[in-house]
Amino acid sequence: MSDVRDATPAAPVPASGPPPPDSRGPLRTWADDLRMGLSFALRGGREGWLRTVLTAVGVGLGVALLLLTTAVPGALADRDQRELDRTETGPSPSAGDGRTGGDTLLVGYVDTEFDGTGIRGRLLRPEGPGAPLPPGLERLPEPGEMMVSPALADRLDDGDAELLRERLDHRVAGTVADAGLVDPTELLYYAGSDDIAAADVNVERVAAFGDEALDEDMDPVLVLLSMIVFVALLMPVAVFLIAAVRFGGERRDRRLAALRLVGADARAVRRIAAGEALAGALLGLAVGTGMFLVGRWLAGRVTVAGMSVFPADLNPAPALAALVAVGVPAAAVGVTLLALRGVVIEPLGVVRSARPVRRRIWWRLLLPAGGLALLAPMMGGNPGVDGYPEWQVVGGTVLLLTGITALLPWLVEAVVARLGPGPASWQLAVRRLQLSSGTAARLVNGIAVAVAGAIALQMVFAAVEDDYTEQTGIEAAENRLTVYAAPGQDLRVSEQIAATEGVRGTVTDISAVVGGTRRNPDTSATLTVGTCAELREVAKLPDCRDGDVFFLTGTYGAADSRRLASAGDPVYLDPTYDGIAGRELAWTPPPGARPAKARRAPDGVTYDGIAATPAAAPDVHGSGAYNAFVDIRLDPAVPDAAEHVRNTVAAVDPLLSVHSLEYETVEEDFAGIRTGLVVGATCVLMLIGSSLLVGQLEQLRERRKLLSSLVAFGTRRTTLSLSVLWQTAIPVALGMALSTAFGLVLGAVLLRMTNTPLVVDWSSVLTMGVAGAAVVAAVTALSMPLLVRLMRPDGLRTE
Repeated sequence: MSDVRDATPAAPVPASGPPPPDSRGPLRTWADDLRMGLSFALRGGREGWLRTVLTAVGVGLGVALLLLTTAVPGALADRDQRELDRTETGPSPSAGDGRTGGDTLLVGYVDTEFDGTGIRGRLLRPEGPGAPLPPGLERLPEPGEMMVSPALADRLDDGDAELLRERLDHRVAGTVADAGLVDPTELLYYAGSDDIAAADVNVERVAAFGDEALDEDMDPVLVLLSMIVFVALLMPVAVFLIAAVRFGGERRDRRLAALRLVGADARAVRRIAAGEALAGALLGLAVGTGMFLVGRWLAGRVTVAGMSVFPADLNPAPALAALVAVGVPAAAVGVTLLALRGVVIEPLGVVRSARPVRRRIWWRLLLPAGGLALLAPMMGGNPGVDGYPEWQVVGGTVLLLTGITALLPWLVEAVVARLGPGPASWQLAVRRLQLSSGTAARLVNGIAVAVAGAIALQMVFAAVEDDYTEQTGIEAAENRLTVYAAPGQDLRVSEQIAATEGVRGTVTDISAVVGGTRRNPDTSATLTVGTCAELREVAKLPDCRDGDVFFLTGTYGAADSRRLASAGDPVYLDPTYDGIAGRELAWTPPPGARPAKARRAPDGVTYDGIAATPAAAPDVHGSGAYNAFVDIRLDPAVPDAAEHVRNTVAAVDPLLSVHSLEYETVEEDFAGIRTGLVVGATCVLMLIGSSLLVGQLEQLRERRKLLSSLVAFGTRRTTLSLSVLWQTAIPVALGMALSTAFGLVLGAVLLRMTNTPLVVDWSSVLTMGVAGAAVVAAVTALSMPLLVRLMRPDGLRTE
């Protein structure tokens, strides 16, 4: 049965006879017809405007995301450059003792944390009038003053920041400009101090600010992941742009039939249709630019995955922005002309096919086959000296994902043609899909491509995560902190911490390096000093009393530890090494040292060396040779226990380091790529939902008269609502099945390329499928109000 749509003539029928020959040149003909299409789109009445606006919104969403994508690399580069610009640089070694005649600055590193957010802190003490100035400051703060970032100033003004104000007990004398911040949400302060000295731990003499970027080659696997993330995030955008320029196609074709009735030939109406699409694309460029500018303005106020950027940094690369400006209108014209090749537009109506022609599958399989052919030579996990060929990786991935957009219309058509009878809502939905399966597939293509790319990336991330993640071995890291005191710092801090509100208990590990000789010893070990209870945290001790000494076994350096502890010869605490002066404190271990098997300490480290009780060891607090780790267990019933501890430590010595314990550490580049995927996927999901909603509303608007007619004949509104749900759910279910298959294939190929065992992370696959279905469900729910309004009887009115 043919699909014939009649059109009402838009003008009187001209006199009979062939139209006069067109004497215009090809370029003039194209220009005139495109201009006529532009005029119809902008001055074609309410229907023309609605279609143009829908197209502009759909295109605008895609353009906004493309502009954002082109701007992100530059924003990240500016962020990294500001980080380099504020990096402290010490004086030249040729300066003798490190001083440069009043041109240096002492910088104390006092980073802290509040409410789970890191705060970058620096204590500054100029050594002369020519001391360098950190970026973002107009002057150095005086002792007792501090310059803060705008975000920290706001945080200090909050009512719940009393503990933070107590810790940062300085008068706010100004703010740090953007040039000194990596992003607008960074918490940072510079405080003046005359208490720090060059010999203090965590203090550095600085001659200038600014460093050069290190030209380090990224791991080839991470480069591969970066390329796949780029393709997987941009492909859905391209698919949605192509779908957006075809909004309102049926109404447009009926208008074109009226043009045929007044004498336009078939090629002319196609060019006019391209002009209408061009108008929507050009307006979409303007809408997308406006959306991008609004998003750019909001960028400094929004944090995604812990990252934000300054609006001034979001500047698209001129070449890429020009490519978007030219490529989107050109794609709109090309897609429209391509879509109209299978449409016969006659004066009395539009015939899309005199006889239904089944879609052929053979050429659709060529796209994924070509993609696999490009990726296959790289399977085996040997990227070579220069890494994986970029064009081959990108081209193969694009072809493979494009195969989804080619196969999905065929799959939808093949499946809906075989669907059996059911309730009235089911029959209405199936019949509509049988008549316009291509339109349904176009709306789902973008989400299918996005899900396939996400599944493949999740497979690779899950498989290689262990290579870039290191387990710290720390158990029950929650509600625990650790404080590190280097030699020369106050080792009695553990006593103040133990008396702090919210502290359940502390374990202090005091240790020093011991060597067989004063200078450059060939044999060395770690001496750990503590009570018997504290030493049992690092070793399985036999009976123990004050005055005992043990050498730890079961470790790599067990032989050296036994030799130093049992020889009866003097050993030296903190020996001197070339370039590093030590205290060379002599100590003779008492006789009778016994073996004790080492065990993993609470901080996740298995210690080796010598363990001694206080009575057997040199003076802990007076020698200045020891460092200390204080493991702190917090009371979870006290919500601000960690902040109380940090305040206590800052009051003892702000240069002491307080750390939150972590279960694992992640390699920086890997974490950055994973963060980029999260940020990009968030933006793409927003685009998918918005574009899908626009497409759904456009489809409902096209069927306004049909819906009103069905209601007028007694069809229940619930039936029509369910039919709309089925029309969305069936293509989505097929799209999710196809995208899952393609995602698994692409993931398997990538795992072979990285020489990683093939393991399917089914939880991630299920999560991606549920996320896609959730987006579609939300879009369907949001379209219901319009559906109810379109089912009113006044929908039968026409002009």
